[in-house]
Amino acid sequence: MAAPCGEQIHREVQDYYGKRLQKSADLKTNACITLARPLPKAVRDALENVHEEVVARYYGCGLVIPECLTSCRILDLGSGSGRDCYLLSQMVGEWGHVTGIDMTEGQVEVAKKHIAYHMDKFGYKKPNVEFLQGYMEKLSDAGLADESYDIIISNCVINLAPDKRAVLREAYRVLKPGGEMYFSDVYANQRLSESVRKHRVLWGECLAGALYWRDLYSIAEEVGFSPPCLVTASPITIGDKELEDVIGDCRFVSATFRLFKVPGSSRAGPGQVIYNGGIVGHERELVFDANFTFKEGEVVDVDAEMAAILRSSRFAEEFLIRAGGANTTAPQGCCPKGVKICDPFQLLEQLAAPGPACRPGGTCGPSGCC
Repeated sequence: MAAPCGEQIHREVQDYYGKRLQKSADLKTNACITLARPLPKAVRDALENVHEEVVARYYGCGLVIPECLTSCRILDLGSGSGRDCYLLSQMVGEWGHVTGIDMTEGQVEVAKKHIAYHMDKFGYKKPNVEFLQGYMEKLSDAGLADESYDIIISNCVINLAPDKRAVLREAYRVLKPGGEMYFSDVYANQRLSESVRKHRVLWGECLAGALYWRDLYSIAEEVGFSPPCLVTASPITIGDKELEDVIGDCRFVSATFRLFKVPGSSRAGPGQVIYNGGIVGHERELVFDANFTFKEGEVVDVDAEMAAILRSSRFAEEFLIRAGGANTTAPQGCCPKGVKICDPFQLLEQLAAPGPACRPGGTCGPSGCC
């Protein structure tokens, strides 16, 4: 039996999330459930304002609330019941805007049903959210224009798309120059076998469509994004003997990445940056990813890619950026010169290691690999 085709996958995933799953407790693995970890106070407070039905129908594998969001236009790919959209609605403020798109009619209906409730709860005079039914591989069919969003988020849904290249191509198209795609998803430590890729339950559980993590880097480069910035990694457990037997020795991880649409004019070699400390909730320290932590007023050597990202993105006003520097080829921390942490499985091992270990930001521990 061959792996299912794209249209069949869409139908079965829509059925799984629209009919078979009624709440997060119905899932058979923890792949599509946010793992327990401390949440920033602003996010905790915002989550308390989200309607209980929206939260109950939420399925995600990470926290996709990046920094510096005021007045931004944000697109949520696979927005489901709208939990992340309603969180972000509060973060962008009444003058920002959040669009959610999902292919499952039942989930979109739940999200739409509570727009008025949330706008009243937030004290907004008019809605700053909208929800569309459609496919993230075909954003143009939903009327989303070129270069129309500052940020794209996605929480554990790209694995459900049969054509990952199409998803990233469309994301790149609708992002403004300097825009960011900040997303959490499930990744495998190898390319998946036919038996895994054709398993219907594993598709619904976010595992059968998981990318081999190295393929994300090659697809991102092919589409035009800057190299992915690995932010966090969390373990995925199965807990179902039948599914474990199908999966075999393949391992899965939930990981969050940042991708930036960097204009060519912003690429000017490595440099030194000083964080001004102006981002709400991150005034003293901004943990940008697993390789770079920026402390207020501290000079940090950055490579050419990070210099271009900071120079072209919404973070430009938060940093003093200058060319050159004595050591501009490696991220800060104890990693060897020129080495970045880019393997989410290695980051997971380092985070779990006893004693001093690399944490997001590149502090001491075993070196990463890239």
